[in-house]
Amino acid sequence: MLAIFFVFSAISVISALAVILNRNPVKSALSLVVCFFSLGGLYLLLQAEFIAVMQVLVYAGAIMVLFLFVIMFLNLGPEGLKERRGAIISPGASWGIIYLLVPIFLSLLYAIHHPQAFTGASGEYTSEAIAAAGGNTRSIAMVLFSKYLLPFEVTSVLLLVAVVGAIVLAKKRL
Repeated sequence: MLAIFFVFSAISVISALAVILNRNPVKSALSLVVCFFSLGGLYLLLQAEFIAVMQVLVYAGAIMVLFLFVIMFLNLGPEGLKERRGAIISPGASWGIIYLLVPIFLSLLYAIHHPQAFTGASGEYTSEAIAAAGGNTRSIAMVLFSKYLLPFEVTSVLLLVAVVGAIVLAKKRL
């Protein structure tokens, strides 16, 4: 089991690096699909079957089809990236690296100084409570469609507005 974890972890880290370092946006998006599939495998190892299936169906399926559609609709090819032909990291990207490393560093400090970060705080959704409620899928559905129904619907409307906005912005004038 530990060997499978290391394989999925290595695949996800390597594909995430390929997403960042690839110059071709289509290859970068396909590397993101590989990362999503490996994350689905990690969720399976955590015995979160519903989340693993949703990871593959929603992110690797629907969201990535949307990303690829927008990339191809905007016609982002190698000719649009000619100005990036220098180093991998541009001078303006150093602030991005700082913004990336500061939260990682703070998260590591928090994890070191709080033992619950490693053991996990036991709340109302223990493994026994989930089993008594009928399993992972039923527990997630009950919480999602009762307590978090409004945020769920607001998120779907925001995604719809983002898609329409991307299409309007990318539309070429005749």
